[in-house]
Amino acid sequence: MRKIINRYILKEIAFPFFMTLFVFTFILLMGKILQLMDLMVNKGVSFIDISKLVLFLMPPFLVFTIPVAFLISILIGLGRLSGDNEITIFKASGISLYQLVSPIAFASLITFIMTAFIAFFLVPHSNSATRDLLFNIAKQKASIGIKEKIFNDDFRGLVLYADRIPVHGNFMEGVLVSDNRLGKEVNTIIARKGYLVSEPESLTVTLRLENGSTHTVDKNLRNYKKMDFSTYDINLDLRTAISKEKKKTKESKEMTVWELVDKIKSRDLKKSAIRELVIELNKKLSIPLSCIVFGILGIPLGIRESRSGKSRGFVVGLLVVLIYYMLLLCGEALGETGKLSPIIGVWAPNLIFGAAGVYIFIRATKEKPLTFDVYYNMLLKKLAVKWADWRS
Repeated sequence: MRKIINRYILKEIAFPFFMTLFVFTFILLMGKILQLMDLMVNKGVSFIDISKLVLFLMPPFLVFTIPVAFLISILIGLGRLSGDNEITIFKASGISLYQLVSPIAFASLITFIMTAFIAFFLVPHSNSATRDLLFNIAKQKASIGIKEKIFNDDFRGLVLYADRIPVHGNFMEGVLVSDNRLGKEVNTIIARKGYLVSEPESLTVTLRLENGSTHTVDKNLRNYKKMDFSTYDINLDLRTAISKEKKKTKESKEMTVWELVDKIKSRDLKKSAIRELVIELNKKLSIPLSCIVFGILGIPLGIRESRSGKSRGFVVGLLVVLIYYMLLLCGEALGETGKLSPIIGVWAPNLIFGAAGVYIFIRATKEKPLTFDVYYNMLLKKLAVKWADWRS
């Protein structure tokens, strides 16, 4: 009997979980979809690279959407059971609230393991892979964007013109470059041949010109300088294209837990950098643990007697998640500025919501109503009366 009830409860929360997970992850991806479509349609980036970018973006999103989807699924699933009086039937059959905890606890453990695995292993590697892929796309974009007999201004401070580009596109002939990055003097560069040279270690793309000359005229058009060269390098600024700014070391979000620990132990870091690393390390632990916290909190909130089980569960879930992440952001901000311990700032939401969940659960086992439920039901009744009056 117990196994049948456990499977039944798990089934009730499984469908809302996957649906909510899909919806919230898709919403987060929508913020990147337009940029990705622009890369594919206007920049000539291949569909395979776009698919890889989407795949690499998924783990950081899932770390946040899995706990959110889990909480809302508990509220919707148990809210449906409460709305149909099935929880009341369970209690009348001698099944206590403590006995209904086991399937939710099992689901909490599974989601915790999933989120922890993604946060510990997949997120650092996906962030690093995203950076490398963006650089490769930026390099590809640089070669794709340069067309023969067309002036190209995709790079900050530079206008590039190539008279001829072979079919294979390995080099350019008859290159003309207008360089106004200094602002005071415009430097015109003419070269017979040009190459795009990538340097993966420093994440830069260099335009290497051969057999040419530079021509410089001052603002007053009085002085003219010419310099011949056999080789001349120009570093292309990819910030206006699609790459990130140049960086030689990993960011904190690209580090694994062990790399963060080793970095924190180093003595040549500033306090602000150490605080940032400590925050990132603790987030990798605290956010997965929020699945357990949401499981504790979701049970008593989900079994409240209400006929609007699904709508109430969704609204309450969004409200709880909003407050949780607002507290997390505030704790991070205070921790980064040194006004609060980074550890306390990151773990405070879990401690607050965990304590609240235990308190509400104890009240639920004693059949004591929550003040929140009273006000919520009053609000629903007032809205229902106003809606009836408006329709009449």
